[in-house]
Amino acid sequence: MQAFWRAAIIAALLPFAALAQDVTLTSRDGALSIPGLLQGYDGEFFRIQSSYGLLTIDATGVICDGPACPDLTAPKAVIRLVGEADAGRALIPPLVQAFATARGLTYAAPIMPGAPAVLTDPVTNKVLAEISFQPLSALAAKAALQDGRAELMLASITDPDLGSKPLALDALVPIVANDNPLPKISTVDLANALAGKVNNWKDIGGPDMPLVLHGLEPDSDLERALSVRLGRSNAAAISHPDLRSLAEAVAKDPWALAVTGRADAGPARTIALTDSCGFPLLPSPLAVKAEDYPLTLPLYLLTPRRRLSLMAREFLDFLTLPSAQTAIAAGGYIDRSPERQPMTADGLRLINAIQGAGEETTLADLKRLVDLMDGADRMSLTFRFQDGADVMDATSQENLTDLARMIEAGLFRNTALILAGFSDGSGAAAGNLTLSQLRADAVLTALRQASPSTPESALPRVAAFGEALPMACDKTAAGRRLNRRVELWLKPDFKPAN
Repeated sequence: MQAFWRAAIIAALLPFAALAQDVTLTSRDGALSIPGLLQGYDGEFFRIQSSYGLLTIDATGVICDGPACPDLTAPKAVIRLVGEADAGRALIPPLVQAFATARGLTYAAPIMPGAPAVLTDPVTNKVLAEISFQPLSALAAKAALQDGRAELMLASITDPDLGSKPLALDALVPIVANDNPLPKISTVDLANALAGKVNNWKDIGGPDMPLVLHGLEPDSDLERALSVRLGRSNAAAISHPDLRSLAEAVAKDPWALAVTGRADAGPARTIALTDSCGFPLLPSPLAVKAEDYPLTLPLYLLTPRRRLSLMAREFLDFLTLPSAQTAIAAGGYIDRSPERQPMTADGLRLINAIQGAGEETTLADLKRLVDLMDGADRMSLTFRFQDGADVMDATSQENLTDLARMIEAGLFRNTALILAGFSDGSGAAAGNLTLSQLRADAVLTALRQASPSTPESALPRVAAFGEALPMACDKTAAGRRLNRRVELWLKPDFKPAN
């Protein structure tokens, strides 16, 4: 009975529609029967039109009787992905192939653009799934998802009407022609140029030549993401249909400027980005994963508010596995797996610490910082907070869950974990040191709650440094947000055998 009434009354049809015919679904204890017209069966659930309305009923809890009762094996799954063209063409084929390999299925690549990849059972040669990708604008893709003409949507912006699954990361980078002499551009100058407030290169440190702004079509995912960051539409004078043609056009025009994805600079030159204080902002994988880079571009698979087929749900679950992360990296994007890097590989941070140190940051403060950094690695898992508070943001909550699972899995044996707390530079140094301590303590407390069975000896210890290691300029709200953080550091700690 309990399994029988797990049914949910919903408005959308299952992906595998059948001819509406008479069936009767009876609970396995015989206590209740519901007659109706069969609408579909996806290998797990029946969908019937009954006197109670449209019902989705767990097949394990009922017995089906009637001429429309299907063979109780999963039918072929048809999974149609739509959305952002450039990312879809780069990511979907290797992900589908990796998914097939992980499931032990035979993969057949699409025979032509727009055709599906076919996944078959290697023993029976039965086709189990057809998975396709169709490039569509954001509005058209959302309509296809809501109308039942697609199951998943690839996008870089979430939608309140749709569910979302994090897929990959990219970084927005400014590009110019290779013979453009400008060595770097600040985030403020870039924002002004994209807003149409800069028309000559001399206004941002370049030669006295007109600045020609290139971009994508206004309804493209990248332009929408840029508009969210700018608070207005990109003022590009010349538009292109895709990232490849955008990069090629910029490479040919010595006075062009555009923003593209880190994976799509093509023949153009990626120009160095700095913040308004001159701090270099590098789109390295660790910086992007840790959100140290301010123009990080996430990619999501958006899902409709209806039940997906079992194969589609298994594909979404697969995206968290290491083989999926490998496929994402092979497609030129940044995967979401935690990354580890020696602190010595990031000398720019020490330069920033020394150059950005305020009058209240002493040599002793810097020495204490360097002593702890010596021999340590940094993990990309980083925790950031609301202004003036110790409340973590949503991404940090996900990072906390990941860290708890990694500790429980024993991935840090012979390693000391350190939660290093930092603040922005606004206010008195003593208060900032206290606030950075409170934030690091808050992460540790939340970690204890997330993993109550973990012994205290396996949990991180806390260190606080206040404003001693700025990531970005404190003169801007974005810079202050980057500076308010707790980092995860790892140091060797070989305990003697008992």
